[in-house]
Amino acid sequence: MIRVAEILTAGTWDGAPADMITLEREDRHRRRAVMTGAGGLSFLLDQPSAVTLHHGDGLKLEDGRIVEVLAAPEDLVEIEADDMGHLVKIAWHLGNRHLPTQLMGTTLRIRRDHVIEDMVVRLGGRLTPVQAGFDPEGGAYGHGQTHGHDHDHGQGHDHDHGHSHGHGHRHGHSHDH
Repeated sequence: MIRVAEILTAGTWDGAPADMITLEREDRHRRRAVMTGAGGLSFLLDQPSAVTLHHGDGLKLEDGRIVEVLAAPEDLVEIEADDMGHLVKIAWHLGNRHLPTQLMGTTLRIRRDHVIEDMVVRLGGRLTPVQAGFDPEGGAYGHGQTHGHDHDHGQGHDHDHGHSHGHGHRHGHSHDH
């Protein structure tokens, strides 16, 4: 089976692709997988460690052909605010909840979640539902993914993070990738 020889970052390659593969966000974080493009071209992605493929990346095969990566449309919401200060505050609250967030200049994109959407509106954000590919920021240490999750603080209380006061404790959790 033909292998991927190199992953080309979106915008660094040109020409018509030999095939295209459309993947949801979770399917674009892989180390090893047999993939089949829309036109039927099968190939093997086999990397030494997991990589995150982004919309527009090119998978250069051993024979020089390129397969274009497309992000599958998902139910998302775009977030806007009156000014950058409000948008940064909203981004901080999303990050505090470890929510995968796509930064798009003067807007943010997240997956649809009515609880989070309500919080964003209360913080002064404006929401626009969209169907689009989702390419959130990678982790703080250069890893390709962030993971939304619940926190277990081991302190005998459960709470969501939808309140607006500071935490007097450390989260103390880590992520292995």
